[in-house]
Amino acid sequence: MKIHREGYRYIILATILWMGFAWLCSHFIPYAWLTGIITFLLFLIWFWVVAFFRLPSRNFVHGEDKIIAPCDGKVVVIEETYEQEYFMANRLQISIFMSPVNVHVNRNPVSGVIKYIKYHTGKYLVAWHPKSSTENERTTIVIGNDKGDILLRQIAGAMARRIKFYIAENDIVKQNEEFGFIRFGSRVDVFLPIGTKVNVQIGDTVKGGVNVLAHYD
Repeated sequence: MKIHREGYRYIILATILWMGFAWLCSHFIPYAWLTGIITFLLFLIWFWVVAFFRLPSRNFVHGEDKIIAPCDGKVVVIEETYEQEYFMANRLQISIFMSPVNVHVNRNPVSGVIKYIKYHTGKYLVAWHPKSSTENERTTIVIGNDKGDILLRQIAGAMARRIKFYIAENDIVKQNEEFGFIRFGSRVDVFLPIGTKVNVQIGDTVKGGVNVLAHYD
């Protein structure tokens, strides 16, 4: 397992915090048991930060007819809805909630060309809030190929305040390559053509690059 590059700074800060406070406690707190508790709690914080930025090795699933999960998390929405930013029409929306314990790498569900990308500032409603898709800080990305266009939306949550993306319009991207990262809890919406065959159900847990969300019709 590797550590994602987005985590280097945070892991260094967590290490300094852990070691620094442990040193202060050992010198200024006369109770060994209290020093031990504080040091252990700081270790748990450090361990969580390291785990959050983990980048596990995976056997990715590929296929031109497959739409692969763009991230780890739980499927919380599967519904037909009006997409008002790019398509201006009804689309099939699948939303994946990424908790603070999930891997937070975002991957291309299909291969194609980046036809549209736009970053929006916004609020920080909890990621499962119905209005988070249109009012929160977010990035909208459209990948097109000969099967059609797919819209992805990275959405910040109450904790997630840093959306990162590594692509630009007209880039050619490959299925399962990284296109972004969201720090500390978030959500990714996927908008598919109406009639797309869905392979998941609400409540399912998926892994980015591994589980098939849907098949092209």
